[in-house]
Amino acid sequence: MSLTATPPKAPADGEPSTAIANSLTAGKLPRFSSLWVLAGCLAAASALFGILAAADGSEFNIAAAVFVGVILYAVVIWVLSRIVEGGRRAADRLVTALVSIAFTIALLPLISVAFTTIVNGLPRFDLLFFTNSMRNVVGEGGGALHAIIGTLMITGMAALISVPVGLLTAVYLVEYGRGRLKHGITFFVDVMTGIPSIVAGLFAFALFALVTGDPGIRSGFAASVSLAVLMIPVVVRSCEEMLKLVPNELREASYALGVPKWLTIVKVVLPTSIAGIVTGIMLSIARVIGETAPLLIVAGFTTSMNYNLFAERMMTLPVFVYTQYMNQGADTQAYVDRAWAGALTLILIVALLNIVARVVAKVFSPKFGR
Repeated sequence: MSLTATPPKAPADGEPSTAIANSLTAGKLPRFSSLWVLAGCLAAASALFGILAAADGSEFNIAAAVFVGVILYAVVIWVLSRIVEGGRRAADRLVTALVSIAFTIALLPLISVAFTTIVNGLPRFDLLFFTNSMRNVVGEGGGALHAIIGTLMITGMAALISVPVGLLTAVYLVEYGRGRLKHGITFFVDVMTGIPSIVAGLFAFALFALVTGDPGIRSGFAASVSLAVLMIPVVVRSCEEMLKLVPNELREASYALGVPKWLTIVKVVLPTSIAGIVTGIMLSIARVIGETAPLLIVAGFTTSMNYNLFAERMMTLPVFVYTQYMNQGADTQAYVDRAWAGALTLILIVALLNIVARVVAKVFSPKFGR
């Protein structure tokens, strides 16, 4: 019995040669067909909604166009795959498309908010808006420099208060905490996570009113304390989860070399989890930078510049947007334009902070490999 493979028989003279089909490439859509189909479906949906918007004079609905486009993509890619690749591959592509649709639905509010804010905020997104305050301005003109400075100062002070407290609390819970005290701290951190923002503002207002004896106190530092109350539980929870992800083998290796526990935490645990810690801190800042209720209570609002956190009222971007929209003067459009420009500025500040956080995390995270 021979085990050698029989070579294919060459066609005789005059017989037609049959092409050998490649089973690895036959019956497959082109490599980038999914992207081209998606682009075509989005373009068709956008054209449809553009025609409808032009017909009745309404605004272009980008969220509806994207939703209809991805639904159309799921149908078209399934039909094409069914014809070319067969039922099994078509089912796989259909499930992938459904997952993409679910992701798109979750992303639609963000797309809608970003698109609306950019379109409405660009008319006043100019140099004057970033170099002037609203002092003595009752109509057109003016800017949000005083609100931008106030937001950065108040949020920065809140981060200086909450980040050390939250990080050290997380280190205690992960590395040192035991028994009832640990469970009690965890319970109260969970309770603080659900505190309404206005309650934090009332707490800071009552605290500083009792300490200073001034029932009408307004200051940027009090606003920072109220925001720190909201930031601390987010910092604790995010840092705690990141510290738990550090493998115990790294700690044990450090202890085996005779390194004390506090130095192991500083030199091994924290550097290993620095990327996640920075991300959690940025999430906590994004959580509070747009708060309005506590700032209205303890920081108030003003039209002038104030660089002193410990005295007088201080304007912030969320309060600026609120007051411009709610207290419109004779020139209504000027106030609305300033409100949209303030909202766009706030979004860009949050985006810039996240970019900086990712750069910092990448630079300071531990490098693996040789």
